[in-house]
Amino acid sequence: MPLKSKPYYLAASLVCADMLHLADEMENLEAGQIDFIHFDVMDGSFVPRYGLHPEMLQAVKKATKIPVAVHMMVQNPEPYIEIFAKVGADYFAVHVEACPHLHRTIHLIRQAGMKPGVALNPATSLSSLEYVLDDIDIIVLMAINPGIVGHKLIGSMMKKISQVKQLVKDRPNFLIQVDGGVTPESAPEMIQAGANMLVCGSSTIFRPQEAPVDQKITQLRQTINQVLKK
Repeated sequence: MPLKSKPYYLAASLVCADMLHLADEMENLEAGQIDFIHFDVMDGSFVPRYGLHPEMLQAVKKATKIPVAVHMMVQNPEPYIEIFAKVGADYFAVHVEACPHLHRTIHLIRQAGMKPGVALNPATSLSSLEYVLDDIDIIVLMAINPGIVGHKLIGSMMKKISQVKQLVKDRPNFLIQVDGGVTPESAPEMIQAGANMLVCGSSTIFRPQEAPVDQKITQLRQTINQVLKK
């Protein structure tokens, strides 16, 4: 299903949701009109924690039509391509640092029926995209070191966002996603720098002590839009 063109998209980081009440969380995400589900897969090796699994995605896809972008933070993502395609992933992003044969991996993702993407750790140069940029639909820019909960935004990533925007300035439908460090304060700045998709987690929408998820989504959009109108 083609995306409705928007100035920016908000993606809910499902790993931050209440896993004991996931059905309720999905209803709230629908009510808040979230644009994407961000689905982290982690192996405890590429990053120092574990993440979500395909069976969970299969259940999520039965409950919602919200597009799902899978973020593979694993050492070897190729064996998982067909698995996640079968359970309904729409986008599938792999880390350049984990793919010695990146062009082949991207081709396999596209062949499986998903839109391919590449994720970059903070210190990874954009030069690694030179020979694959025309073959992908989304770039995931890590604005913190991946897999570490509670890390603050690395300030130099704003410049990196702007540089990616220049690289894809002739591709209006290309997705520039920022993962990590997204707060109500940093979100507008990220979009002004060139991002058009923000991964929202426990610093933004998953804050049950403050308000339900749908209300937090609305509040975040209002905050961003107020700054962008100035």
